[in-house]
Amino acid sequence: MPRPVLDAQVRLALHPDHTSAVTATITGPDRYLARATLAEHGFRWTSDETMALARIDHDEPHYADQAARALREDGATVEIDPALQEEIDTEWTYGNYPMDWLTRDEIREVSAEAQRIHDDIAAGRLTIRLHAVDSWTTVAVGTYTDGKSVHLHGEDYLRQETMDYQSEAEAVADFHRQYTVAVRPGPAPLTRTERAAAEVLATRHSETPVLAPTRRSAPAEPKPETLTVYAADPGDHEALLNNFLKSNGEWEKYRPHDETTIVNHESLSLRAEFLHEAAHGDSAWTIAAYESPVGERLWHATVTPTTPVEIMGAFLDSLASGNGWGPGPATAVTDETLAVATRPLAETGWPLAVNARLIEWTAPAEEPAGVRFDTFAASQPNGPLDAWTVWGGNTPDQPTWSIRLSTHAPAALLQDIAFELAHGQGHRRSRASTARPAPRLPAQPAVARPATAPVRLAATR
Repeated sequence: MPRPVLDAQVRLALHPDHTSAVTATITGPDRYLARATLAEHGFRWTSDETMALARIDHDEPHYADQAARALREDGATVEIDPALQEEIDTEWTYGNYPMDWLTRDEIREVSAEAQRIHDDIAAGRLTIRLHAVDSWTTVAVGTYTDGKSVHLHGEDYLRQETMDYQSEAEAVADFHRQYTVAVRPGPAPLTRTERAAAEVLATRHSETPVLAPTRRSAPAEPKPETLTVYAADPGDHEALLNNFLKSNGEWEKYRPHDETTIVNHESLSLRAEFLHEAAHGDSAWTIAAYESPVGERLWHATVTPTTPVEIMGAFLDSLASGNGWGPGPATAVTDETLAVATRPLAETGWPLAVNARLIEWTAPAEEPAGVRFDTFAASQPNGPLDAWTVWGGNTPDQPTWSIRLSTHAPAALLQDIAFELAHGQGHRRSRASTARPAPRLPAQPAVARPATAPVRLAATR
């Protein structure tokens, strides 16, 4: 008897708000059977026609490919988005993986076991009783629903079971003996990776059809304002990074661990680090230039995730044009350097204020912004203070966004940033619409949006 063909169409694509997660859109009479196959490969239901795969090892493309093969064997029609296919075809490796003697398949076995532990905890099959911080990682003791107790070591895709106990009392007592005063009740706080995966899977949608709004009831989408660039919304820094790499072949990316992408210039003397999950207070970008691949650092900069992408784009374009190599650390900052760096501000009438320590240029418009040069910090180039601060919103000491640069940041680079401040424009959603958003009925099920965009495996091409 011939095997029945699975009458379903499945489209797999990268999640729009999570760098490595995968979404599946399922249609056709046998979509529930297709959902069962996807569930076997780790996908979780998010609506009647959608599922999502979010793992703590960020190897979702690999498991999505395995699911696609299984669906095709059953006769389903599977479409894989080109961006996801590129991720599937890429050979990924962990940077600085602690068990460097393992093969790639063995590494997958370790991370699959860590994923199994994570899923058991999330589903309530494993209850964490106590935890502690052991040097650089988290340890814990927990009990399975079948009565077995275990000691756990590590976080995310490195978590392992290290000891088994038949008695919970014995496991807890041994845990107290090993970690003494470091022991804390209950589970440890979720890691950033665990939170991001949980947010992708958090929303469950009713299967009851939602009536589409009538034309009269549907509010018009507010059009974004066009205004001076330093008052603009942050925009998509992930897309900025990807576009920069596509346009500048002399830069290569490398992912040393889950949350970070390193971008190196081919000279190996200029590099940028991008933190995908940067939150308020973090630096989304850290940039540094060196005399040579093993030479002394010339200058460095940090950029907050709230910085408008137009300004950050000007920063990256300036680096790509060759303005990343500045004077040596022994070179003094002169009045001429200051004049060159801030010429666009002077030419457009930004007021200048000078006191005993600070030289400041402030925006002439109502929106607060400015450039600050700290002469005391500049006199101690190896100290902890930043000499240059480019900022916008609120006050220079507590800005909405900022770019901070060390003493010897190149004047040409600063001038490019200043030019964008003086002449650039950006977009911001209407403040009226953000203060009281109009109600909307979704035309299709929405997907939970994580606060930040994580990445998949630490990778090299």
